[in-house]
Amino acid sequence: MKTKKFLTGLLSMFTLCTCLCLSAFGLDNGQAQVRHEPITQQLITMMDHNAPLKQMLLDSIASAKKINPDKVMNPAQTLEEYYTFMDWATKAMPWSILRNIPYSSLYDQIDQSLDYFYYINDQPLAALKNKGYYNNSLQYHEPYRSWMINFTREWGIYLSTEASWNDQYYQAALADPRFGLQKGWYEDPSNWKTFNQFFARYLKSPDQRPIVSPDDSSIIASPADSKPQGVWKIDKHSNLVGKGVRIKSTLFKSVAALIGEDSAYKKAFANGTLTHTFLDVNDYHRYHFPLSGTVKEVRLIAADDAVGGIVTWDAKAKRYVLDSNNPGWQNIETRGCVIIETNEYGLVALLPIGMSQVSSVNFEKEVKVGASFKKGDMLGYFLFGGSDYVILFQDKVKFTLTVPKDKDGHYNHLLMGEQYGKVSVRR
Repeated sequence: MKTKKFLTGLLSMFTLCTCLCLSAFGLDNGQAQVRHEPITQQLITMMDHNAPLKQMLLDSIASAKKINPDKVMNPAQTLEEYYTFMDWATKAMPWSILRNIPYSSLYDQIDQSLDYFYYINDQPLAALKNKGYYNNSLQYHEPYRSWMINFTREWGIYLSTEASWNDQYYQAALADPRFGLQKGWYEDPSNWKTFNQFFARYLKSPDQRPIVSPDDSSIIASPADSKPQGVWKIDKHSNLVGKGVRIKSTLFKSVAALIGEDSAYKKAFANGTLTHTFLDVNDYHRYHFPLSGTVKEVRLIAADDAVGGIVTWDAKAKRYVLDSNNPGWQNIETRGCVIIETNEYGLVALLPIGMSQVSSVNFEKEVKVGASFKKGDMLGYFLFGGSDYVILFQDKVKFTLTVPKDKDGHYNHLLMGEQYGKVSVRR
């Protein structure tokens, strides 16, 4: 009898322990349940409690699948596949967000992986039409917008851990000539313990990027390794003008919105000029002062984690294409704004723009109001992502972009410190 009670008690204890263990590992209720990454679980919970938002995500996934049914280049074709994709992307390297991608170069792997991350979220949705967004896609709509910002923040933290870098990754970057690691420009690679240390790598010495005409204030130096995109006029209302600038809503016409509505200088560039230059993912990602001046204002403007343009699928080429030629996107990305006062050319606004995927804009600790800097001095750095740099001149300044164009009509790529343009005072 005692033996029977003992066995019954032992069986009950075993059953209780088993249930607790199954519950702890998400295996209760008679079926195995997927253990998602915390940031993915936040998304799932949000969708489970917001039916209209869930339907919009389903519609976005369905639209992406209809346009590109290729499972390699578009692996998230159901909601569950999207959750699995996000689990993977949380700790993926930038070149492996898309697994088994059919491109050999590291640059193409990164480019297509990042474009896909946004392509799935960049589908125009009827439910978001006329909302005033840059594009009527889910990435601009709350609370999904905030979740995307949190996602990339978490990923950025991972890319700053030592788990994100090893010799195999270094060798992959070294093997792709677009990153320029074989040119002797950069510091000792042993300094790179994380992916972001590699990404924001220092030059070996200042002479790796000579500064053009350091004593001639009329010559503007390229603020970064980058490709100039053009020049736009600003009207008397501080809006961009010109046929080449077609902004999706009135908000994105405003230079005041770009600088920040709470800036003391939001109207200082009426009738002035805007120019911007794009840093690709393989470029040196520290940015510098393009001309000398004294700092009047320093601000960081946190904004969206968004694509910075429109991503489409080119079925013929079998690759994603990002159209970011329109400068309106700069108003939706995280950005910094430094206003400097020059001796001869008035106020100049310098705006490093953090683009996809981790919008991280950082200034050197010396960059403070009242500090003076020379052309070529370091202003700050981006952590992972493509990036951009905007420069605004006031109305009394004539700016000319002097960079030659290639046979296709695109401006040539510049190294930081090379001549970007010229300025003169209007008479």
